[in-house]
Amino acid sequence: MTIVMVLGLLLKYGPMSGYEIQQKMQSAQTDKWAYVQPASIYHALKKLDKDELVTLQTLEQTGNRTRAIYSITSKGKEEFHRMLIHSFKKASVVFPTPLYTVLTFMDEAPLEEIIEALTVQQQAIQSIYDEMMEGQRKKEEVGEVPKNVMFIFKNMYDQCDLQLKFLEELKQDLIKDQSKY
Repeated sequence: MTIVMVLGLLLKYGPMSGYEIQQKMQSAQTDKWAYVQPASIYHALKKLDKDELVTLQTLEQTGNRTRAIYSITSKGKEEFHRMLIHSFKKASVVFPTPLYTVLTFMDEAPLEEIIEALTVQQQAIQSIYDEMMEGQRKKEEVGEVPKNVMFIFKNMYDQCDLQLKFLEELKQDLIKDQSKY
């Protein structure tokens, strides 16, 4: 998704440096939901430049630093639109594979440790939820949040709520089982 994000940001906001793209992504907390890491942005820009999907517009010298400013090409716009439609067609359900894996073998660990571990996971998910709420609040302070972005926030909240509910039901069931012994 890094390439889609880079092309999309260049299309939406115009020419930018890798650092500016990184800043845009960080303000949108893409590391949380798109799993885009800062180093991958520069790798993507090099690949996109090689593939003629972006072009190096200018090099700006500031002290000892050189900033490369990239812009999207018409070929890049076409590829972005193709990738966008392709991504809309993909199923996007993500299962908590690590949790499902350990649930398969949970009989091999003490119940009290599993319950404690599930509490830690609940706290981590709650922390993500709270960070997303704070991100939404910050966006709302700057101005009206576009409807499509609000759909993203709502879906993230729904995913967190669903997982928190699942973990709580699992914990309660384990606590009930624990009291039988």
